Amino acid sequence: MVSAPRLLPGKPIDPTSAAFLLAETRNQPMHVGGLQLFELPEDAGPNYVREMYEKMRDVEEIAPLFLKHPYRSVRTGGQLVWRPDEQFDIEHHVRHSALPEPGRVRELLDLCGRLHSTRLAWERPLWEAHVIEGLADGRVALYTKIHHGLVDGISAMRLLQKVLSTDPDRRNMQAMWSAEAVRSRRSRKEEDHDNDPGAIAAAVSGATAAVVGAAAAATEVAAGAMSGAADVVVDAAAGAADAARGLSIPDLPVDVMRTALAISADAAGMPGALVRTLRRGIRNETSAVSLYAPRTIFNQKITGSRRFAAQDWPIERMRAIGKASNTTINDVVLAMCSGAIRKYLTDLDALPDTSLVAMVPVGLKAKESHVASADGGNAVGAVMVKMATDLDDPERRLKTIHASMKDGKDALSSMTPSQIMAMSAIGMAPAIVPGLLRMQGVVRPPFNLIISNVPGPRSTHYWNGARLAGTYPLSIPINGMALNITCTSYDGDMGFGLTGCRRTVPHLQRLLTFLDEELGALEKAAGVN
Repeated sequence: MVSAPRLLPGKPIDPTSAAFLLAETRNQPMHVGGLQLFELPEDAGPNYVREMYEKMRDVEEIAPLFLKHPYRSVRTGGQLVWRPDEQFDIEHHVRHSALPEPGRVRELLDLCGRLHSTRLAWERPLWEAHVIEGLADGRVALYTKIHHGLVDGISAMRLLQKVLSTDPDRRNMQAMWSAEAVRSRRSRKEEDHDNDPGAIAAAVSGATAAVVGAAAAATEVAAGAMSGAADVVVDAAAGAADAARGLSIPDLPVDVMRTALAISADAAGMPGALVRTLRRGIRNETSAVSLYAPRTIFNQKITGSRRFAAQDWPIERMRAIGKASNTTINDVVLAMCSGAIRKYLTDLDALPDTSLVAMVPVGLKAKESHVASADGGNAVGAVMVKMATDLDDPERRLKTIHASMKDGKDALSSMTPSQIMAMSAIGMAPAIVPGLLRMQGVVRPPFNLIISNVPGPRSTHYWNGARLAGTYPLSIPINGMALNITCTSYDGDMGFGLTGCRRTVPHLQRLLTFLDEELGALEKAAGVN
């Protein structure tokens, strides 16, 4: 019998988590996911997969993080709180599935897309895990999904990485939702936060959450602070948030507005940076802010159905291109996406004459204006990258992307963390607010899609002897942004996870072929064998 330690009832939900919960609709589920492929150990018996599932299911104690669910009522004053699930059912959350014949990767990706389409119910803890067998090559898959509100401050990648081992002979390892696994993680010496891939991923998640939940408020308040009309702006922001979802004021945590006000106080000191950035935006050169992007098939209202495509390529191929062209691996990843999207839209006779713009989260050193530190601190911002999809030469696309990324990072690097957050909110608001106000198609999108690249483990990892052969992220398409591309590195490979609206982005899997072709084209252009 799984024990469920009693949590403190009615623990208030932090503003970042509440932002994701309130932004969720049936057509816009706000959970992230992951697909991991494992190769069975040489000594695996015929019932290994079943035993693997039972090991994940039959844990003695569930970690509190995986027991709580959101709740609100008149007794909570309309505020969202976390409550423990007193009737926790582990078999609802941990499931065993099998693929139909012939058991190709195609069937696996189709199943993951369908599982990712289903919204997590608030009356239960907001996570699921599916052990999937039936692949023709004998590998076993693990698909997990967890609400972005639940993992605020803790990335799903970090949770998974900490429960794995680099020792192929280690056994009796616990699932990541086990309380024993959590205690084991806490007992280990914490890695340096600045160099921890999980910490970086968590920071990206936190920045995105803040933008999704409070972009309108932060933007309006920051603008008001700079214009001297903050009191009027607060009312306007609150009204906009109410109108967006038909919610009452208690639906928005007071901390959200407090955070926006705190941001605005520091943002008031950035008019010079804002002017320079906006000037680039007006010229459509992009940097931290993009004022417009061409309308594409991606920038429409979405449904709740998802399609998922995934594949990986050796990082060494990308590193060689970067070295030969004096660009970065991330630039090469973006150039692969650019060329693939150009071919995809061309096949659909839907390629705009002007370049698409991608929002790319970046980690960088921020200027600390209020802290006595020579080195500054880490911050996460959003760079609006000109993807050069209007150019047919892969070499020119790569150079244009590199210059656009450099301009964006330079624009943000002179700001404090609070100024970066405010600037990112200003850049994101034109994409978020029209969707909340159901105004897609009325306002031109400031960018066309989101592309993220999150670093992962560099060495081979195992779970009870099963080798982790690949890991692929599933992300969150939103209204007006029907395609999301998230990449993560692992053991020398770069895994691409493409998550799109099944109806709005047809034939999503074709992008994998185009990505492969574009990597080859970039190698040829850079003179790499």
